[in-house]
Amino acid sequence: MRKRYQPSTYADLIRSGFNRILHTLARVLPGGQSVRPFLHRLRGVKIYGSVYIGDDVYIDEDYPESVEIHDDVVIAHRCTIIGHTRGAGKIVIERQAAIASGCLIVCGPGRTLTIGEGAVISAGSTVSHDIPPRTLCGPPRIKAFGEVTVPFTLTATYEQFRRGLRPIRPKGKDMRPDTAPESVRDYAASPVREP
Repeated sequence: MRKRYQPSTYADLIRSGFNRILHTLARVLPGGQSVRPFLHRLRGVKIYGSVYIGDDVYIDEDYPESVEIHDDVVIAHRCTIIGHTRGAGKIVIERQAAIASGCLIVCGPGRTLTIGEGAVISAGSTVSHDIPPRTLCGPPRIKAFGEVTVPFTLTATYEQFRRGLRPIRPKGKDMRPDTAPESVRDYAASPVREP
């Protein structure tokens, strides 16, 4: 005899589908201070007061209730906030925090990750631990590793490009090949793999 789903299973499927529709709408519709926060509240995200949520912000789809956003928070475009990794955790973004574009905030199971009041996270950051209040933090800034003498265009081969890389020498220092930045040494020494 074939088993039927329990009524609670059907309710869970409907709730999950509805949640995904709301999430998709919240990512693409305008209204960073009105429509998007409203849709995320309907999904179960705990939003207190007035917040700004930018375009294409992904807030945990499986456990939206694991994310808590307080008053005057700004979350810029294309951020990802995931409150679970093999089990639900909790992410708390306290008052007046600002999260710049392209950040990834992820929390492990059973943990609470807190972004402190007034903290600012710079663009492209990955956050997996607590951020103290009133702190500016972010990844190391991009830096130049080498000089490109052969541009990597459609007509240049990978081998030509790779051989054309020259390490950048700090002013006033003669840089021998063994003292070049590790990333340039590794890249220039890597074997060529033809497609």
